[in-house]
Amino acid sequence: MARRVVITGIGLICSVGTKTDSVWQGLLAGKSGIDRITGFDASAFACQIAAEVRNFDPLNFIEKKEVKKMGRFIHFAIAASDEAMKMSQLQVTPENAENVGVHIGSGIGGFDVIEREHSALLEADPARSRLSSSLPPSSTSPPGTFP
Repeated sequence: MARRVVITGIGLICSVGTKTDSVWQGLLAGKSGIDRITGFDASAFACQIAAEVRNFDPLNFIEKKEVKKMGRFIHFAIAASDEAMKMSQLQVTPENAENVGVHIGSGIGGFDVIEREHSALLEADPARSRLSSSLPPSSTSPPGTFP
C-alpha cells in the first residue's frame, strides 16, 4: 500500500520574517535577510553581518520559565509548529493522533545551549545548568543526580 502525505500547514521563521506570509512576501520582493549583527557586539570580529531572526518574542509561544531552559532554535521550532497547526485548522483527536506528524527543519541550532552546558560542566557547577532541574534522573545515575 502506498503511503500518502498531506501538507496542511506551514510555519516559517527566518531572517526574512517571523511568519510564513511575511517570509513569502519578502522573498517575492527580493528582500535579503542579511544585515549587520545586532544580537551581540560583533565589533571584534572580521565578519559583522549575518542572517539574524529579529523581532521575535518567544514569550508569545512559551512560558517564561521554559524559555530559559531552551535554545533559541527550539523557540523558533515551537512557534513555527504553532503557526503550521493553526494554518492547517487540524484538530488532533485520539482517533487521528497516530496519523498526525510535524516535520521540522533547522539549518543548525543549539550551540548556545551546548556552550552553556559545557561551561557548567567544566566549572563543575551543575546548579548553574538551566537544564539540570528539568531532566529526569537516569536509571543508571545514583539517586538525586542527573546525567
